[in-house]
Amino acid sequence: MIYFVSDAHLGSLLLEDKIEHERKLVRWLEKVRPTAKVIYLLGDIFDFWFEYKTVVPKGYVRILGKLAEMIDDGIEIHFFTGNHDIWTFGYLEEEIGLIVHRAPETVDILGKRFYLAHGDGLDNDGKFKFLRKVFHSRAAQILFGYFPIRWGQRFGYNWSKHNRLKHKNYDGKYLGEFEENLVIYSKNYSELHPDIDFFIYGHRHVLLDLQLKNTSRVIILGDFVSLFSYGVYDGENFRLESL
Repeated sequence: MIYFVSDAHLGSLLLEDKIEHERKLVRWLEKVRPTAKVIYLLGDIFDFWFEYKTVVPKGYVRILGKLAEMIDDGIEIHFFTGNHDIWTFGYLEEEIGLIVHRAPETVDILGKRFYLAHGDGLDNDGKFKFLRKVFHSRAAQILFGYFPIRWGQRFGYNWSKHNRLKHKNYDGKYLGEFEENLVIYSKNYSELHPDIDFFIYGHRHVLLDLQLKNTSRVIILGDFVSLFSYGVYDGENFRLESL
């Protein structure tokens, strides 16, 4: 089985019990472990992530340990950076063993063609694209690294909290086929790349399985914050499931 999950936002200041939330994701990993060949983590697994030269964010011992254990047992796990956990500089690859992706990828999985992305930056929001470009810039990463660690972490988690509260009327609400940016993007992309069978996204915190006019399907995975949803592909069928 191939599994897909996104938007756990571990460590978020909006969570009532951060440790129990992390435990729930670990329990999900244990649940899928017996049948998992590959797991795709499609962004915003962490609510904020910045690796200093010799320090990684406090916490996450359970999830990082479980991921490393599963990788050591031969399960391939891919990590796509989202708009909340961009700044990883080698720790997740070298210490945990994750395969890290910083841009959308098109991959062949059990005979089907998948377009995989977190989903941020694929719409026409000019302001968001500008901020995304800044956050992805090497200069911004270097400058942030000079912040005292305590200040940097506090800023990152509070920025994330502010951002999610600001968009609470948008995240989690499906806008419809003709207004949902990820659907529009997929339609346009599929016209140039008709070989894509599945477009798989996170980011929007909505559950969607939409068949386009061609044979492509657009999947938005929901989240692991309130919906606790994920995707499963067995080589023949793709389905969305929830805990």
